[in-house]
Amino acid sequence: MKLAILSFTATGKQLGERLCRLLTAQGHQVAASSTKAGADLHSWTAAWFTDADGLIYIGAAAIAVRAIAPHLKSKTTDPAVLCVDELGRFVIPLLSGHIGGANSLARQIGALLGATAVITTATDLHGLFAVDTWAKSQGLALRNAEAIKRVSGKLLDGETIRVFSEFPVAGALPAGLLLVGEEEPCDLYLGIHPCPCPEALQLIPPIVCAGMGCRRGIAQEILERSLRSAFQAANLCPQALGKIASIDRKAGEPGLLALCHKLGLPFLTYTAGELMGTPGSFTPSPFVEATVGVDNVCERSAVQGSGGRLLLPKQVGDGVTVALAAAPYQVDFSTTNT
Repeated sequence: MKLAILSFTATGKQLGERLCRLLTAQGHQVAASSTKAGADLHSWTAAWFTDADGLIYIGAAAIAVRAIAPHLKSKTTDPAVLCVDELGRFVIPLLSGHIGGANSLARQIGALLGATAVITTATDLHGLFAVDTWAKSQGLALRNAEAIKRVSGKLLDGETIRVFSEFPVAGALPAGLLLVGEEEPCDLYLGIHPCPCPEALQLIPPIVCAGMGCRRGIAQEILERSLRSAFQAANLCPQALGKIASIDRKAGEPGLLALCHKLGLPFLTYTAGELMGTPGSFTPSPFVEATVGVDNVCERSAVQGSGGRLLLPKQVGDGVTVALAAAPYQVDFSTTNT
């Protein structure tokens, strides 16, 4: 994690520097600062709140609460925020305990300092399944994140969470969860297609690879529009996209590079020989084969990039070709927070 530490006193500064060394040794990227509470506190918070994965204040919890208050947006995007007293006795997660990882980080810091991690989230205290923590550990995207509260509330009330999965399920389900059929209402939906239950929390694995081909110099906006149309045609959630792939001749294509940068996705490229060796049945194009040495770029690169099966064959329009494929996937409940 990218972490920023702020202290306010000489004692706190010593602890901050020590914690910086300990967390860096654990593989985190850490920056430690010290200031007096005031304007510097607020400018420091504003700068790091959107740039760091976690903020650690060494001092009174009230100082941290007032500093972060103007910046709070959403539990799905806010960073982890923790407070450590300047004697290093207690570590308190204040914000984003589950999705942001504050609870886990508090436990790690507690172990490093010999301090008590003060965990206050109800599911943790009762030893119940925390769906947002588990989703993060599995790399799943969330749709309808507001439903996290509903799922956790039902578990705390002793009610059963009905789960539907488009994928095979490994490991015993946590206590309080029950697998249901496709036609039954559910509280938790695991899949890459839109959930039919509007109140359910949907968790989406980013397992889809978009294979793309295009004319030279085509604009990023056109590529993005074609990609969006392909997902609509395949009835897939856009959060399921995990990578984009093409032939190596497109490795420096500005529009594709700009699209991947905007979406924060890796861009994979393959030689014509690698694509021709991709197993499967694909839509051939003699013109494309004569031009680049492989009979189909988008379908073959989608399957090659995903290692799975084709979901949507070649879509053509505006000088762009798009195909979608998905990697094999199974839901793994063998490791949870409980």
